[in-house]
Amino acid sequence: MIRRYIATLSTNILKRTCAAVAAIALTAGCSPPKPPNTAAASSPIASSAVLAQPPTSVLAGNPNKTKKSISVPSCPQNDGFAESISFASQAANLAQSANSKQEWDEVAALWVQAVAWMQAVPPGSPRRAFAEKKVIEYMKNLVYSQQQAGATRSQASTVSFSSDLLDGQLELYLSYVAAVGPPDVLIVGSSRALQGVDPKQLKQSLAEKGRSGLKVFNFAVNGATAQVVDFQLRRLLKPDHLPQMIVWADGVRAFNSGRDDRTFNSIVDSEGSQLLAAGVRPQLASDEQNVIPQCYRFPQRCANSTFRRAQVSVDRPFRGGQDAHPTVKFMSSGTGILPVAFRGGQDAHPTIQFLSSETGILPVTKNARRTTVAIRQVSELADAIDSNGFMTISGSYNPNTYYRQRAYVSGRYDRDYEDFNLGGKQATAFNSLVAFTKTRKIPLIFVNLPLTDDYLDPTRRSAEQQFRQRMQQLSRQKGFAFRDLSQRWPNRNDYFVDPSHLNRFGAIAVSRILAADSSIIWPRPKSRITDG
Repeated sequence: MIRRYIATLSTNILKRTCAAVAAIALTAGCSPPKPPNTAAASSPIASSAVLAQPPTSVLAGNPNKTKKSISVPSCPQNDGFAESISFASQAANLAQSANSKQEWDEVAALWVQAVAWMQAVPPGSPRRAFAEKKVIEYMKNLVYSQQQAGATRSQASTVSFSSDLLDGQLELYLSYVAAVGPPDVLIVGSSRALQGVDPKQLKQSLAEKGRSGLKVFNFAVNGATAQVVDFQLRRLLKPDHLPQMIVWADGVRAFNSGRDDRTFNSIVDSEGSQLLAAGVRPQLASDEQNVIPQCYRFPQRCANSTFRRAQVSVDRPFRGGQDAHPTVKFMSSGTGILPVAFRGGQDAHPTIQFLSSETGILPVTKNARRTTVAIRQVSELADAIDSNGFMTISGSYNPNTYYRQRAYVSGRYDRDYEDFNLGGKQATAFNSLVAFTKTRKIPLIFVNLPLTDDYLDPTRRSAEQQFRQRMQQLSRQKGFAFRDLSQRWPNRNDYFVDPSHLNRFGAIAVSRILAADSSIIWPRPKSRITDG
């Protein structure tokens, strides 16, 4: 049987072999005492010691003795193909029984190494074309294992706010802050902002304008109204987690006090909100000091670029032809994760099938008793959110086909415009947030996002006009910036995924427009730490 991953080694061995603790480093970390598929005699450390020894030093004491040429051992090279198969086999085997976040994280780490070694197959190798296809397959398995790790948050310390996307965005934001610090620019709003302003594109466009190094994060949540955004910034986030600038991207629907604010109401009734009222803020686990050091082994380029086939280590034999590759196949259904039992020897073709509903558990904070408070459904939309909180949607709006699958609802019967009122509770929340940002000296920019001409029927167009006039008046009175892009692309359907939501191409265009706005005074980077 193939030896378990290196994490099963004892802590004492790891302390001797690891020079530094790293949760996962994409550089060559400490090497195991007996690296897989590498003979002890061909250790890189041993080779470097031999290379460091001058070949003539042992003859210096006898100048009359005939000098013999000493051949210096060349850089030993591993067989990247065999190494990759070994790691992939371990990942496939572990995936059959993985049922915790830690185990799925380990599966993902193994797939990372399998990808790295398969990619290391030299371009001139006859196995290269086949290896490139395996890299693609392994990457899919890596993504799936990461999704399973995210869906099984048994060690997370955030509680549920009765909004799957808010729970996920909050955890991601807290992790972002822990990794690189608070963003310089924070994007907030509803789903229109979530997929309508691309933080990475905004960062890149600002760098092209001479504002390089800014960190930008999208903390938008579907269904967010003015009350929800006010809750996020004034109550949910700690003061030291706030950004230098806020870009609120949305539209009139978020300010209608006559509509039923279902998202905010469910948040207020959630357990997370109750804990906030008791003074307990959400926070992530901070037990990195208790993490067992792990060694990761990745291919490194040798000075001698000639490719030699390495001998397979005796203690970890690998048998089978080039088709004996571990492949993970997944089947989706609503019955939960169900790995199919694996039968066969070491040289068989390990295949795993999963029936996945991709559900997980969110426990309460570490200050409270650990109990189950919510079941989190991991959707395809949540998986589309990148590391900066942006949801990438690539589809394009086509009115000729869109309404074949969806009923057309005019503004007169649209609940978002029901009992239209720009005063009331949403106005109160907006005024509170504006006052809060002024007190904190955080510049606020409100961006009225684009809409299609199809969307703006007489009812919606009237509401939009009232909203623009109201926001222009308030911006002069209260000192925030208002940018109206609502009529920017009324007929650019290729920028939209539906009549009122931008796709990724529209999000890129909006981000470029904001970066090119010379009237916006963007902040300077608060630190040199980059978000990548």
